[in-house]
Amino acid sequence: MADNARAKRLADLIREVVAEKLHRGIKDPRLGTHVTVTDTRVTGDLREATVFYTVYGDDEDRKAAAAGLESAKGVLRTAVGAAAGVKHTPSLTFVADALPENARTIDDLLARAKASDEEVRRASSGADYAGGADPYRKPGEDEQAGDANEDESE
Repeated sequence: MADNARAKRLADLIREVVAEKLHRGIKDPRLGTHVTVTDTRVTGDLREATVFYTVYGDDEDRKAAAAGLESAKGVLRTAVGAAAGVKHTPSLTFVADALPENARTIDDLLARAKASDEEVRRASSGADYAGGADPYRKPGEDEQAGDANEDESE
């Protein structure tokens, strides 16, 4: 087992090499500038690497990029092996990163919360307090209220 620092360094190197190779070395039109490598993780034994990526575009572009990455897997692994200089080059697995979808979901939830807050603000504008502005009793009010009740009963 390799230590975590070595696995982290190898993961960083793989991310850089794959991103650079996708940007400059692979001529596949399905990949181009639409693919961004977001993260890389390497197993503790340094045998397998998972490369997370995002694709700018619609679902069709995402499917095409996934197919392009699968077809370029050997070239990318060769480039990683040449740059890393390790005894065993890790096998690469490409996984579409869910970060953009999560960010979109959070944006939608924040927009709904803002609309709900605005609706509550509109409903409460011009409303009065149910028990008056200050519903708490203060010292001396009981005596005044008692005096008023005695005057009414007489």
